Amino acid sequence: MSIRTEQVAELIQREVASILQREFSDQLPPMVTITRARVTPDLSIAYIHASVMGDTEEQRKATFKQLEALTPQVRDILASRIRHQLRTVPELKFFLDESLQKAKRMESLFDRIRKERERRNAE
Repeated sequence: MSIRTEQVAELIQREVASILQREFSDQLPPMVTITRARVTPDLSIAYIHASVMGDTEEQRKATFKQLEALTPQVRDILASRIRHQLRTVPELKFFLDESLQKAKRMESLFDRIRKERERRNAE
């Protein structure tokens, strides 16, 4: 990515996170975090990765669907905030970032391996 696309991606990440926190806090649970943003070289599309915390996968997916439904409103507010920095506001595409859940799963697997090794060494 060029310096400009990186700058725009960082700007969009910051602004979308702020918008979700301030404007839509009543519609989304507080555990929605924007983890990453990428933009295409022509700045027409922004890919936004969101991490959603929840007890079950169904809760996380339901919250993510709410986020996707809010996309047009988020883009409108984003347009008003960054209109002086960009000619056109990129189309926003949200992706569910499940890296935290994967990390938790790996940690639990490592714990199981560690316990199994301890049990074998004790025998």
